[in-house]
Amino acid sequence: MTHPRNTYIFISVLVSLLLTFVPEQAAAQYKRKKQQPQVTDTIPLFRGFAVSADLVGVVQKMTGDYGQYEAALRLNLKDKYFPIVELGIGSADCTDDITNIHYETSAPYARIGVDFNLLKNKHDDYRLFAGVRYAFTSFKYDLTHPGMEDPVWGNVAPYEHEDVKCSYQWFEAVFGVDAKIWGPLHLGWSVRYKSRLSADEGKLGNAWYVPGFGKSDSSTLGGTFNVSIDI
Repeated sequence: MTHPRNTYIFISVLVSLLLTFVPEQAAAQYKRKKQQPQVTDTIPLFRGFAVSADLVGVVQKMTGDYGQYEAALRLNLKDKYFPIVELGIGSADCTDDITNIHYETSAPYARIGVDFNLLKNKHDDYRLFAGVRYAFTSFKYDLTHPGMEDPVWGNVAPYEHEDVKCSYQWFEAVFGVDAKIWGPLHLGWSVRYKSRLSADEGKLGNAWYVPGFGKSDSSTLGGTFNVSIDI
């Protein structure tokens, strides 16, 4: 029965060789790596900025009861970090077909945040990004109704509430793409998850539409399709 002894001897020799060879190889690799010149990223911190406009809100406004006009200014830091400010005016003009209640508002809103380029090659003409936003708006709305006729006296009592003051703050998680089309022209889109942080919906409560956020709720989904110019 010599096989176990031979196996033990073989393993012992192999372990001894590994203990000798591996540190020597690691030391040699470290020495070679240390001798190689370190490649540094020579791209400057500030790479310019871009101005953009969203088309989704314009289409919403033209085809529906609410929408927004929005523009953005985005800085480019080393093609990796993109601080951004988004400003817009959101409006709604809607009459409910069943209740005949009319809701109307128009007010500015603002978002501030940052996008992160997720691609390994940060300097490519195409970008895949994730980002965050803090957004807020302060607005007033009108809520009116033609009124109901009193069946006894025959007079009409209108229902009118004007300039109801409200405010909203919310958070957005953003995921999107940006692609160079020609020269400085870029096209891109984003998907956004919006979550309400705080709200003052005025004396009536439950404002139907919030500029920049959309229909009033604790959370909602949104999106943009942007045309931008790199400068």
